[in-house]
Amino acid sequence: MSRVENPAVDNPAVDNRASGALDGTVGAVPSPGASRIRGLRRLRAWPWSLRLGLFGVLAVVLVLLATPWSAPFDPALQDLSNRLAPPGVVHWLGTDQLGRDVLSRLMWGGRFSVTIAAITLTISAVFGTLLGIVCARTKGALDEFVMRVSDVLLAFPEMIVAMFLVSILGAGYGTLILALAVAGWTPFARLARALALEIDSRDFIEAAGSLGFPRTFIILRHLLPNAFSPLLAHASVRFGHTLITVGALSFLGLGVAPPDSDWGSMLADGLPYMSRAAGLVIYPGLAIFLTALAVTLAGRGINVRPRRQGRS
Repeated sequence: MSRVENPAVDNPAVDNRASGALDGTVGAVPSPGASRIRGLRRLRAWPWSLRLGLFGVLAVVLVLLATPWSAPFDPALQDLSNRLAPPGVVHWLGTDQLGRDVLSRLMWGGRFSVTIAAITLTISAVFGTLLGIVCARTKGALDEFVMRVSDVLLAFPEMIVAMFLVSILGAGYGTLILALAVAGWTPFARLARALALEIDSRDFIEAAGSLGFPRTFIILRHLLPNAFSPLLAHASVRFGHTLITVGALSFLGLGVAPPDSDWGSMLADGLPYMSRAAGLVIYPGLAIFLTALAVTLAGRGINVRPRRQGRS
């Protein structure tokens, strides 16, 4: 007499799946509440610097994007009868020496300062990173030439180089971005070159080269992803430095031209009236400090997070 097979008896895994299906533990779709809890746990696992920095960066970006609709007054509108007014219901941060609303000027000036710093940093980071990686891969005359040029530029403070170029080419948005980009690509090139030389010695790079993959594919697929985190952390620190440099050049009269203004020109305009209206200097200076701090904390947190995950 033939034996009748019972899958639930002969295969314990089938029995476990069947019992799990009865009590709803197998194949169950996670509830929205459980997904939210997991999301909050992941958020809590982030470093405090990353959470605080991202919150600050998001707040600054939202305020600056909403400036055309949320600014209470035209930043160039003058009211000489209401000069150097203290903060009040109408003018939340007061008025300047020409009766212009300080809050509106602060919001519009932030758009110029942050935009110029972001564009300059992007150009410097992309150009310097690609040039440094190419130099590390070629290891020839190009590498020697680029490193010697970077030595010459690093011998002078970036502010001096930028001031020299702006004084020759004239003040303006394009000139300011060009001057800061020329003065700021060298740290990215040196860092990218060092990272590329370190990554280039690893086995998977040699394996990719022995398999016949083109050099461009190796750079885009292997070198850049592995060097991204240190470069991003460096870029966050450089953003604060670039923002301060933009403000310093505008403070010296080498930045944006009136009637436009940024945080640096606001500092210069308010300095003679600091004894009567200290907010004309405090507000733009505080804006530069907090924006640079937020970006730096976010970059530091992004750099710390992969290291923690690597140790776990």
